[in-house]
Amino acid sequence: MKQIVLLTGSELRHIFFRKVISADKNINVLASYCEGNEESLFERIAINKSASKLLIKHENLRSQAENFFFSQTCNSTEDFSNLIQIKKGDVNNKIVFEEIIKLNPDLIVSYGSSIINKTLIDKFSGKFINIHLGLSPYYRGSGTNVWPLINKEPEYVGTTFMHIDSGIDTGKIIHQIRADIESGDDPHSIGCKLIIKTCEVCKELISQFDRLESHQSRSIKNGRLYLRRDFDNKACKALYLAFSNNIVEDYIKTMSKRKEKAPIFHNNRISIG
Repeated sequence: MKQIVLLTGSELRHIFFRKVISADKNINVLASYCEGNEESLFERIAINKSASKLLIKHENLRSQAENFFFSQTCNSTEDFSNLIQIKKGDVNNKIVFEEIIKLNPDLIVSYGSSIINKTLIDKFSGKFINIHLGLSPYYRGSGTNVWPLINKEPEYVGTTFMHIDSGIDTGKIIHQIRADIESGDDPHSIGCKLIIKTCEVCKELISQFDRLESHQSRSIKNGRLYLRRDFDNKACKALYLAFSNNIVEDYIKTMSKRKEKAPIFHNNRISIG
């Protein structure tokens, strides 16, 4: 049984993640350090006086979708994650660092936490997994599964499991999955279904970790880096315009060709791709 520490957030998707992972019989979660929602998209929009009605609606639709996909599991699943609530950014606090050292986990898994400082990364080098919602190195930074949709490139929506380093989504890749996009999907159903798939892969990855290979992230000349501030009113409008213009149906019709131009790394030890 793998002894692990989780570093994550406190939004519904993060609660779903830690409950699903900690419920697995092959995984013992020693502690889950969950940062607060002080810098969540909801909080940022709430204080943004220039936020458009569409941007506000976008966040409301996302909340509704997450409630639909995650609430039942979160409410019915016993919590074995050993929750420790901390403030945003305190994942790099000296006290947290010392607590993790004492726990001596086999593995640390980060999903949705603040950027981790070098001290913790170096201490657990080779035993520190980052879950990046996006296909690295094609899309890096923030909103990496929203921007491919804005750019009409759904083939780049996915998840990258990678060894964490001090760069921005630059560590060695362990495994990648692509989103399963179906007719009738919207940005939020795509994202929520991907998180469910990500959790299933993560459980297998943790259990199989000692047998996994890794793959150095390739240098992609047209790889794109986005920051939080880039998703503004204009970007939000472009997102919904893409769906109005049948981005999902067009993708389904041309899926094979699109996937060929966006190859991903599949670890042979992981059954879900």
